[in-house]
Amino acid sequence: MSNRIRLDVNPMMAEYVGPRGIAREDLDNMMPALKKAHAAVEAGRGVDMQGWMDLPYNQDDILSEIEATAAQVRDQFEAFVVLGIGGSALGPAAVQQALNHLHYNELPAEKRGAPRLYIEDNIDPERMAALLDVIDLKKTCFNVITKSGGTAETMSQYLIISTALQKACGDDWKRHIIITTSQNKGFLIKIAKREGFKTFYIPDGVGGRFSELCPVGLIAAAVCNIDIRALVAGAREMDERCKSDDAMQNPALLDAGLMVLAMQKGANMSVMMPYADSLKLMADWYAQLWAESLGKNLTLDGQPCNAGQTPIKTLGVTDQHSQLQLYTEGPFDKVITFLQVENFRATTPIPHGCDDIPTIAFLGGKSHNQLIEAERQGTEYALFKAQRMAQIITLPEVNANTIGQLLYFFELCTAYAGALLNINTFNQPGVEESKLAAYAVMGYDSDVHTAKREEMKNRPARKAEYIL
Repeated sequence: MSNRIRLDVNPMMAEYVGPRGIAREDLDNMMPALKKAHAAVEAGRGVDMQGWMDLPYNQDDILSEIEATAAQVRDQFEAFVVLGIGGSALGPAAVQQALNHLHYNELPAEKRGAPRLYIEDNIDPERMAALLDVIDLKKTCFNVITKSGGTAETMSQYLIISTALQKACGDDWKRHIIITTSQNKGFLIKIAKREGFKTFYIPDGVGGRFSELCPVGLIAAAVCNIDIRALVAGAREMDERCKSDDAMQNPALLDAGLMVLAMQKGANMSVMMPYADSLKLMADWYAQLWAESLGKNLTLDGQPCNAGQTPIKTLGVTDQHSQLQLYTEGPFDKVITFLQVENFRATTPIPHGCDDIPTIAFLGGKSHNQLIEAERQGTEYALFKAQRMAQIITLPEVNANTIGQLLYFFELCTAYAGALLNINTFNQPGVEESKLAAYAVMGYDSDVHTAKREEMKNRPARKAEYIL
């Protein structure tokens, strides 16, 4: 059986789904633009913020170092905590959910064979207190991940944890911390060198949302016994598949073209619907990748554009019962992407019973494996009947190789889509404005933050009549 993931875009096309779909003529007319987008992405390979395209090829030594460090962590610690936010957390969480036991932390230590994993990607004060209630600091290793070292959320966590470790562990506290940051820039590398922490580096050309296949994501995966070499190999295989500038031979390029054409038809929402709990957090990871990369208000030429497509996270079968009504009968403003698994890693037979109730009895002798796929096909058909655009990405099974393929597929698709939209796919100025304002509120003392505080004070006053 082939381990290749597959893309089926028939339900995107007008010849299949009806006039609400994309006409083949429109796709054919886009072919020159697709070739140009492919050339633009290839021209940027390894340059500036496209260093992520080199990750499938240039990490042999780093992988060995990560594996050695992971073995030490497994030998010395009972818990491993990632302190990070955004791409520093979403990727590690998605890969852990995909490739390890769905109740990994609850397994007995001998079955788990690795530390419990916690990914702390928020600063809700109750959350940090809750974490400290369930870990033993003396038996926990912390991976602090921030490229700049200026991420307030992560560095505030570092200050709390480093202080707690010094109190709990004394002079031994530094071996409990691993740093993942820029080798050449920012504040965290200065702290790491001063304290002598074990440190891994984020390549300069790799942004947070494209960082899962570098030490940002690979350290936690390796600690939890995930085959990181197979992850990287899967990404490499997808990259090789996508070397062609013929969209009918390059799945990521074809998908990017169809999604941009869908945006032009008013489908400004992208619904990611995995039909496997293991893939649930892939929708969260995709949401950041797609939203932060494509949501831009200026083209590369400086023209206003307000580009982008809003990602929506769902889970099949669960969200058939909470969102499908909207998708089948609401506005024609969405594309549904199904993530299908052909062969699950477990089989759950359904016993015979309730023979006096035909609508229940017929399930006996079948399995949850059959039922979840039947539900997926039923949802796909309901969308087809309602003339809604959809596509299916099929994983033969969920393993490290196919997850590596899937991650890299979406990264390439995002890069191609950004090139088609003529935007900077790799910056996030809207996020930077939020960070600047937050630091201003917290009282950070600099000319730019003082000016920002004054700017914020000059907003219109809130009217009491609108506060109930």
